[in-house]
Amino acid sequence: MGALLTLAMLVVAPLSACTQAVSAAGLTTNDPARPTAPAVAAVPAGPFVMGSDAAEREAAYRLDEAAYGHSRTREWGWYDNEPARRTVELADYFITRTPITNAQYAAFVRATGHPAPDVDRATWKGYRLIHPYQRTRRHAWTGAAPPAGREEHPVVLVSHADARAYAAWLTEATGRTWRLPSEREWEKAARGADGRRFPWGDAFDAERLNSHDRGPFDTVPVGVSGRRQPLRPARCRRSGLRMDRDAFGLGRRALHRQGRLVGRFRLWNLPTGGPARPAGRPQTHPDRLSPGRGINPCLN
Repeated sequence: MGALLTLAMLVVAPLSACTQAVSAAGLTTNDPARPTAPAVAAVPAGPFVMGSDAAEREAAYRLDEAAYGHSRTREWGWYDNEPARRTVELADYFITRTPITNAQYAAFVRATGHPAPDVDRATWKGYRLIHPYQRTRRHAWTGAAPPAGREEHPVVLVSHADARAYAAWLTEATGRTWRLPSEREWEKAARGADGRRFPWGDAFDAERLNSHDRGPFDTVPVGVSGRRQPLRPARCRRSGLRMDRDAFGLGRRALHRQGRLVGRFRLWNLPTGGPARPAGRPQTHPDRLSPGRGINPCLN
């Protein structure tokens, strides 16, 4: 599965139809010293179809083969260990409508002195990825300042610990309890309740996400498509990635499987929809700093 880690990039995926928009103003206090809480979507209580079956996994491999012209994802078993398709009950919850932006994360860095997003050359080389180190530089911060012109892009080059620290600070700063979503919560928000393979349906559609098929080979501002067109609220695509609090529903023990985090990243530099399915279970180490790893907290 080590080869899987060479592909940790970013996808624009929409919230599913089961979510409902909630005004951020309704979730903040009247204290002017507190930051504005991120806008969230309400996910109603009830059952949803989670995981994948053999037919979905086979379709994913065929999408990859058609796009790449080879069968390496099949040979490496990228999708073989996905949870079995089943119905799961969840209580209602809120999740951010978009990934946390550089501007939102900057408030956290300024207030706490937390290290700004970046990765050094030696660390990057140790990941043994196919992507050149120079490709990370457009996402790296200078001191406590995000890259110029990328304030509304999703913050990346953050670890699992960074995401947890941000959620803890946001809890203290807003007076509301924030946390990272569970595996089940993230999948329901991204997928909907009816078991569709993608947030919009069962067929891959490159016009509905920021992948290498139609995108700019880069992150884009949240709420903007890969072609940099404003998004309609009903379609609500995301330009980022999500991270799990209790991957596979087993608590912190499950965060480590052969030294890797079973979590969420998404792809902005790859064609095909195989890796873009909400049922997908890519694996990466919790400390890895990737241009395709961001933050989507939940609000209790």
